[in-house]
Amino acid sequence: MAHVLIIDDDEPMCYALSRAVRRMGCEAESAGTLAAGLDLARSRPFDIIFLDVRLPDGNGLSILGDLTATPSNPEVIIITGKGEPEGAELAISNGAWDYIEKTHSIQQISLTLKRALDYHRARQADCVGKTIKALRREKIIGESAALTRALDLVAQSAESGSNVLITGETGTGKELFARAIHENSTRADGPFIIVDCAALPESIVESILFGHKKGAFTGAEKDQVGLIFQADKGTLFLDEVGEMPLSLQKSFLRVLQERAVRSLGGKEVQKSDFRLVVATNRDLDAMAEENGFRKDLLYRIRSIHIHLPPLRERPDDIKPLTTHVIEEICKRAGATPKGCSTDFIETLEAYDWPGNVRELIHTLEHALTSSKRDPYLFSQHLPSSIRAKVARNRISVSEFDEPFEPLEEKPFDFEEMPELQPYRDAVCASAESRYLKGLMSATKGNMKEAIRRSGLSQSRLYALLKKHGLSSR
Repeated sequence: MAHVLIIDDDEPMCYALSRAVRRMGCEAESAGTLAAGLDLARSRPFDIIFLDVRLPDGNGLSILGDLTATPSNPEVIIITGKGEPEGAELAISNGAWDYIEKTHSIQQISLTLKRALDYHRARQADCVGKTIKALRREKIIGESAALTRALDLVAQSAESGSNVLITGETGTGKELFARAIHENSTRADGPFIIVDCAALPESIVESILFGHKKGAFTGAEKDQVGLIFQADKGTLFLDEVGEMPLSLQKSFLRVLQERAVRSLGGKEVQKSDFRLVVATNRDLDAMAEENGFRKDLLYRIRSIHIHLPPLRERPDDIKPLTTHVIEEICKRAGATPKGCSTDFIETLEAYDWPGNVRELIHTLEHALTSSKRDPYLFSQHLPSSIRAKVARNRISVSEFDEPFEPLEEKPFDFEEMPELQPYRDAVCASAESRYLKGLMSATKGNMKEAIRRSGLSQSRLYALLKKHGLSSR
């Protein structure tokens, strides 16, 4: 029998949902707050969780990651009385099964529940019926919810032959994830060919990718096998695909469609059985709208999309990452690994890492060099630029840069008197937006400090910033 948890403070809705759940032969339990719901979800297994957005102790989206990370791995259906497009997008991208409104009929909600149950049962049966193989993830360190979601997609991608697009900021480890897809796939014994599109000279790019015959052009003194054909039976990884010249994109699209290559100066078409994985730190959708990237090629390469979270969104991974990197550097140098003082780790966790994991690695190399023969690393061993920025962010600011003025109180004209709930919502939204602007200004965009000072969870703060269209930087 399936078990369903309803986290909602709307008693009539809880009653109606519970009846619908029991009519389908499932057991139903309910909780009226985030805290109570999370305690229930952690104490016993549930197959499906209905989660309201607006609850007395916060926004339901703030515990979405915690719910999906519980051992029973339930499907979470967001249910809300007020539809918000941004909230729906945020919920789905963070692991919700669906996002529905309470205005839907019970029949519609029951249909959504049935589909979620069918999916959950099929997924559970699939897990039981297979031998669980640990994902090979060399150098991908961390267990945060954001990283785990990306790794789940790596596992799914490895079992598929579909094209994969990996996006993320510079330094988030896109090549490592591409390698993980290759090494966990049936093509692991084949070649892994890397093409840096940003470094391809436009004048000879087709020769590099497609190959050429001797005499095909001036300087072609011998036959050259192209990188696409070298990837036969393996994986072709196009790094910085957003830099691929437009002149090449049409030709490459044909190669993708036919999986065949004709070298420059050649007459025969040769088949190349390669798996395509591409990566970029650019917004390809925006580029496509501005005719900087072909839309048909974008649709072709984005069969599966993996977005890598920046390091500032997974601070829990900084400590294990630091330990791993220090061990690797010391091992290469033939030295004994050094310990890390508490202030060293705290400083690393307080920094926002605009260069992500790559910047962290370079920083640790600097610290190890600075520490010389010291057995422990202290914050003093870190670059002064990092320590200065962290020190500045830690300075207690008694007031926001722009002090808040009390809301102007004006008497209402009786004829224009609004209903209480819409008025309350508008005032709360305005105050919330002003507070968030002041918070990000006062903390200079340091998310860890913003979380500490606001008392909000990380996911809740990001949800509110997205809701009000504010940047986290």
